[in-house]
Amino acid sequence: MTTSLADVSRLTFELPPALEAKEPPESRGLARDEVRLMVSSDDDDITHTRFTSLPGLLRAGDVLVVNESATVNAALPAIRPGGERVVLHLSQRLPDDRWAVELREPVEHGTRPLRTASAGELLALPGGVRVRLIAPYGGRRAQEGTRLWVASAALSDPLDEYLDRYGSPIRYGYMNRRWPLPYYQTIFARERGSAEMPSAGRPFSARVLEGLARRGVRVVPLVLHTGVSSLEEHEPPYPEYFRVGNATAFAVNEARRRGGRIVAVGTTVVRALESVAGPDGAVAAGSGWTDLIVTPERGIHAVDALITGLHEPRASHLAMLEALAGHEHLASAYAAAVAAKYLWHEFGDVHLLMPGQRLNR
Repeated sequence: MTTSLADVSRLTFELPPALEAKEPPESRGLARDEVRLMVSSDDDDITHTRFTSLPGLLRAGDVLVVNESATVNAALPAIRPGGERVVLHLSQRLPDDRWAVELREPVEHGTRPLRTASAGELLALPGGVRVRLIAPYGGRRAQEGTRLWVASAALSDPLDEYLDRYGSPIRYGYMNRRWPLPYYQTIFARERGSAEMPSAGRPFSARVLEGLARRGVRVVPLVLHTGVSSLEEHEPPYPEYFRVGNATAFAVNEARRRGGRIVAVGTTVVRALESVAGPDGAVAAGSGWTDLIVTPERGIHAVDALITGLHEPRASHLAMLEALAGHEHLASAYAAAVAAKYLWHEFGDVHLLMPGQRLNR
């Protein structure tokens, strides 16, 4: 899988540092569901509200598809053979029980990519664990300067116990301090496996879910375990493991047959659904590793609306959003978000993208 101009969005804009969410909304005096919600809908109409308003924006018969993957403490301290201290990010557990990993250089409040690793390098981790870098991860893409490596590790403890004991959540340089793992879990988290939080689900709360149920909106799950993000590189996403069950596939297809809308909670949900969707939008149950990259050229078949955070300029996720809404709609929405001082990243505000749909106001 290689990077092409189709893999990243044409949308460019200036993101002022002041609009990067440096802390969770709870530390700003807000409940999770009180973050701001921008709604871009029919005829490029843009509405500004709070996430608590979500149930009133949907209608009976709509189906909300959520990601049940739980975040793990995927950042581990490591020491290189020469004594240099680094941070090892576990991105994905590969089918052969090896790992896709990334080495990072610690900086204030975060990390940055480390480019000097080599095959065969042996890293020392806490608890006497050794990790060996085997080869660059990504095939041809590795020749273009990939940040990920295939690595092997032998753990004496079960993985979850080891990560709980020695690891911490992945964080980047825009954060103002460390935050413990519960801040990186959504209300839907059931199955551990994501290196980074499926953050579009973070604002959901019991009261929002109760409001959706009263409205007649059904919530159904799937799983997609997220790997490391590509904040610095604007790369397409790497292959990720997903699973769409029979009940979810049936609910999506039945809702479409009855005229309901399919609302994806996060780009991870879009990637999973589109990996098992036909050109007519019909979804089948399925699981495995998906390397699908959703672009405007490819299009979106199974999703009518998307709840998502705000993404950086030229990020691959923006290409997915353009596939749903078109370049002009998305450019208008992002200009409005910058002007209204919305907050970016996993602890920031939210965008409900409903192109061609009318709000129930």
